[in-house]
Amino acid sequence: MVIIIDYISEGFNEAIRLLLGFDSEVYSIIFLSLFVSTTATIVSSLICIPLGIHLGINEFKGKRAFSRMLYTFMSIPSVIVGLVVAILLSRKGPFGKFDLLYTPKAMIIAQVLLVTPLVLGLTYSLSKNRGKEIEKIGITLGADKKDIIILTIKEFKLDLIVNVVTAFSRAISEVGAVMIVGGNIKNRTRVITTTISMMNSMGDYPMAIALGIVLLIISFVINSLIYSYSGED
Repeated sequence: MVIIIDYISEGFNEAIRLLLGFDSEVYSIIFLSLFVSTTATIVSSLICIPLGIHLGINEFKGKRAFSRMLYTFMSIPSVIVGLVVAILLSRKGPFGKFDLLYTPKAMIIAQVLLVTPLVLGLTYSLSKNRGKEIEKIGITLGADKKDIIILTIKEFKLDLIVNVVTAFSRAISEVGAVMIVGGNIKNRTRVITTTISMMNSMGDYPMAIALGIVLLIISFVINSLIYSYSGED
């Protein structure tokens, strides 16, 4: 027990030293993590929010089967996504000529595929359950399909923001996909989660704890902003 407390205490001290000392390697890891996960979340949200609302408020053949498949993919393991992307981007794969494997772009692609079912599923479920009323109001006011989607986005603004933050949280905290397609290359594709995994395997627990604390701080800041925006105490 004493040893565990010492590790945690040393981890806190190491985190403070690294952050306040503006360690270049640590900050490059943090910035790359934020860049990859933020970009992937934005790309996925721009596509999936309008699409999810459209699919949710409209009836189409096979909607029940689509719902089941979508909800299944919402919890897809990240290592499977990473494996699929790695195969597609490998030299023998269909996109190998672009030389994207083991680059931040490959990590973004993997995270886009990872969070897309989550953003789409959450938006689809939200609009399917509560979007009909907004659609009726829009039709009454003479709105077309595009206007109804825009109106629904405005009405569900807070819920959609929470959904986007949920997707971002999954993206920045996952390790399997980015490890496979990024390779955890120093000063190139090393992010917080892959570094924590590596430090743990090396027995460098203080550094692993320090980066874990950084990840918790990022999560705390994001969720605090959401609560402040929503007006909750």
